[in-house]
Parts: sequence; structure tokens; C-alpha cells
Amino acid sequence: MEPVFVQLGFALLLGLLVGLQREHAESGAAGLRTFPLITVLGTAAAMLGQTFGGWIVAAGLLGIVALIGVSHWLAFRQEDTTRGTTTDAAMLLMYCVGALIIIGPLAAAIVIGGATAILLQFKPELHHIARRLGDADLKAIMQFVLITCIILPVLPNKTYGPFDVLNPYETWLMVVLIVGMSLGGYIAYKFFGRDAGILLGGVLGGAISSTATTVSYARLSKGTVATVASSSVVIMLASVVVYVRVLFEITVVAPEFLRTAALPVLVMMLLTLVPALVLWLRARRHRTETPEPENPTQLKSALLFGLMYAVVLFALAAAESFAGDQGLYAVAGLSGLTDMDAITLSTARMVRSDPLVAADGWRLIVVAAMANMVFKAGIAGVLGGWRLLVRIALLFAIPIAGGVVLLWVGHPVW
Repeated sequence: MEPVFVQLGFALLLGLLVGLQREHAESGAAGLRTFPLITVLGTAAAMLGQTFGGWIVAAGLLGIVALIGVSHWLAFRQEDTTRGTTTDAAMLLMYCVGALIIIGPLAAAIVIGGATAILLQFKPELHHIARRLGDADLKAIMQFVLITCIILPVLPNKTYGPFDVLNPYETWLMVVLIVGMSLGGYIAYKFFGRDAGILLGGVLGGAISSTATTVSYARLSKGTVATVASSSVVIMLASVVVYVRVLFEITVVAPEFLRTAALPVLVMMLLTLVPALVLWLRARRHRTETPEPENPTQLKSALLFGLMYAVVLFALAAAESFAGDQGLYAVAGLSGLTDMDAITLSTARMVRSDPLVAADGWRLIVVAAMANMVFKAGIAGVLGGWRLLVRIALLFAIPIAGGVVLLWVGHPVW
């Protein structure tokens, strides 16, 4: 079959797809017949434009605009106040999709056409999402836009300072990655609410911040034995999610590092997950209220993490240069006390230029994970009392012991 018929076929199918949705929605302006005609018109105009010039595509677009204008004028004369602009925008977009099939990547045209149909179909769900998001949630999203779309593009993409490791653009890109992950957990909390339950509360807490989750639930545990048990489960589950974050960060920054880091991280995750699930099976009947999380996109927090990442990256490079392996482990332990993201991203960043770190960098992550658990156990004891401290210490003792064994015997597959 000639390519021209394939292109016309895609235009017809995409137009039918959007037209079917509009017909089902009873938009009244355009439906199952009009949208295929508009999309095929865009394709035909782009074909003619290859010979006679791009003005034909522009003329066709103006024709669609005129058609929409006449339709609105008729609706106005008939005092039809139900006519919206969504269908009009879809008509203009599908004309452009038809033209894009000829002059642009076919895949892009298919994606845009399919996405248009999905957006039109899920109108109630999208409106429900908009209603569920409050002012604070929209502020969080816009702050993430500020961090991603305004600050990131203007930063210089070159290295500065000693050891040639401090790159403002790459540093802020890591900030975008971490803030984006935390924002996802924050938005998910808004939809599942305070009554998310123990299991989901731990997962969402780990997605936002396991340390902040430990602080919040340690404060809540100053009550009955039931609250201590449920808080312990949430803290453990949030700590399990930390390893999921670690694997995701390594995959994004240095996929080749997964070959050596994935198995030790999975071992640590499994040793944390098993006692957490055993405890959850005993405490799942208890109800627990999920504390309101803080906005993870605040510029102050983003700047603080960017500074922490840069300091850890610089400290690792300096330690490797002056103190060898012992210096690297010291930096990993200190960094891991309060946060696993900075040491993970810094190690993954060094993997790309240092073969030794690529082979043994997993040890730094294990050391940081052990230090992080010790720190969170301390938080649990200070804020939650001795009952929570004893329970968390016993639970964390299992993955910490596993980490010691990993460091002693080496890589699990070696």
C-alpha cells in the first residue's frame, strides 16, 4: 500500500476516534462525521502544501476558524447557552494533527490524537481532581514548575571548583528529581486522605520523606500500645520505600551502576520488608490517622537539598583523593544519617567517571542505609518514648545485621 493511503488512513482513524467521543458526549457542534472530515482536511492541505506552499495549510486553518465562528453565531441567534469551547479547540487541534501526519513525525500525530480523545473522555475525572486539590496543593505544583521550568534552564551546565565535580545544572537536576518524587507522594496523599490506613500510610510516607514520616509517627505514638504498633509498621514501611527510591535514582542517573548496586539494595529492602509485613499482619486492624505532610516543593527545602547534594559530592571526591576508602565510608555514614537521596545520587554521579566507585559504590549505599536506620531509631526514641525505641531498634537490627554481613563477605554474587 502506498504511504499516502496509510497517512490518510491514520487521519481518518484519529478523526473517528475523537469524533466518536464527541458524539457520545453529545457536544452538538461536531461529532462522528465532522471530526474525520476535519482531520483528513488537514492531511490533504499538508499534501497540497508540499507542492503549492504552506499557505494552503494556513488557509485551511482559517476555514476551520470561520466554520467555528459561524456555528457560534447560529447558536447565539438561537439563544443556545450550552455551547462550550472544548469541541472548538478539539476541531482546531485535530486539523493540525491531520497536517502533522504529513509534515511531522507520524508517531507525534498519533500520540496527540489519542491524548486528545483521552482528555475529552475523562472530563468528570479531571474536574474531580481539580476540585480535590486545594490552594496549598496548587501552590506546591506551581513551585515545582518554578524549580523545573524557570530555575533549571538558566543554570550553567559546566563544572567548577576543585576535583571538577560541582556542576550547577546537574546539581539542580537532582533537586528536580527528588522534589518530583516527593511531590508525587504528596499529591497521592491528598487523594487517599487521612484514613489511608497503615500500609498505604507507610508507602506514601516513604514516597514523600521517610525521615519526616518517622518524626510524625513517633510523635503520634505517645499513647496506647496500639499506636506504638501501628507507628512502628508505618516507619518500617516508609524505610522500605527508601530502597525503591534508591533504585529509581540509580536507574535515572547511572543505569550501569545497577549491575552492582541492585542486588545489595534489594537484599537490604527484603530484610526491612519482611519484619514490616509480619508486624503489619498483627497491627493491620488498628486504625491510624495519617499526619498532614509538609509541602515538599518549598524553595528553601530545594535549596537545602541542592546544597547537601553538592557538599556530599564534593566530600566524596575529596575523601577519595585524600583518605581513600575509609574517607568514603565516613562521608557515606554522615550523609546517610538524615537523608539517603544525596549520597545515592552523589555515588551514582561518581560512577560515571570512576571505575572503582562503580565496582564498590554499593558499599557506600549500604553504609548510608545503616546510618539512616540508626538515626531514625534515635528519632523514634526521643520523640516516641522507650516503647517505640525498643520496637524500632529490634526491627532495624535485622537489616542492619544484614548490611554488616554484606560489607563483610562482599557482593552477594561474588
